[in-house]
Amino acid sequence: MAEYRLKTPLTDEDVEKLKAGDIVYLTGTVYTARDAAHKRLVDLINENKELPFDLKGAVIYYVGPTPPKPGEVIGSAGPTTSYRMDPYAPILIEKGLKGMIGKGKRNETVKEACKKHKAVYFGAVGGAAALIAKAIKKAEVIAYPELGPEAIRRLEVEDFPVVVVNDVYGNDLYEMGRKEWEEK
Repeated sequence: MAEYRLKTPLTDEDVEKLKAGDIVYLTGTVYTARDAAHKRLVDLINENKELPFDLKGAVIYYVGPTPPKPGEVIGSAGPTTSYRMDPYAPILIEKGLKGMIGKGKRNETVKEACKKHKAVYFGAVGGAAALIAKAIKKAEVIAYPELGPEAIRRLEVEDFPVVVVNDVYGNDLYEMGRKEWEEK
């Protein structure tokens, strides 16, 4: 397992060097979106309408942050369960999304889209929401404010810690860990 520091937007070359289990520190812009926002993004794609941000090389963090306390940029910002985005993720990946951040397993369709279109799924540590929030330097709602915590936000992050769960080669950190445990 290796460690990388990457700047967003991500490129094919960035994601091709990553393997399941690698630790990555992201710096740059990361967007937030959960299932309601994902549905709206896919609807826009299906209607050939403009998206609120450029998907090319983008990273989406599956989070619905709590309101910030006075003097803070963002409240608690822990990852949400990723499978709720599985119906929408392959379409976004096909359109240029390079990274997704969440917790939990992804379905085979998402993993295949990652292989075919060179994207990765990162895991963020659940339960470390306050720590993760410290890596977020700026947060602003850019679309769907009526969704409250689930609005799309543009985050500026610095050394945002994630682990590669699904890489462009079809590896799955969860399956690798289970196999290793079963072999012992």
